[in-house]
Amino acid sequence: MERNRKVTVRLSEAELARLRKLVDESGWSQEAYLRALIEGVIPAPRPPPDYRAMTRELRRIGVNLNQIARRANAGDVIDDAAYRACAEELQAALRKIVNAVTAPRRL
Repeated sequence: MERNRKVTVRLSEAELARLRKLVDESGWSQEAYLRALIEGVIPAPRPPPDYRAMTRELRRIGVNLNQIARRANAGDVIDDAAYRACAEELQAALRKIVNAVTAPRRL
C-alpha cells in the first residue's frame, strides 16, 4: 500500500506525552501505532522482560513431555489419554499467556 498522504495533528503537551508513552510501551513506531488505532486496534504493550524466559520455560516443559511420551509409548507405561490431556493443557496455557501479553485488542 502506498502511503503518500500526510496528516498534521495538533496535540497538547499532555496528549503528546501520553501518545509517546503509549508508543514506547508498545515498541511500535508512532506511525504504525496511529495506523493501528485508525483500523480499530489498540496495540498491546511490549511484553515484560521475563515474558521470553517464561515462554522458553513452558516450551522446555513441552519438549520434556514429548520426550517422556515417546519413551512411555515405547514401553506403554503411561495412560495415553492422560498424557494428551496434560500436553493440551500446557499448550492452552502457553497460548493464553502469549495472547494476554502480545495480542492487540479491538476498540
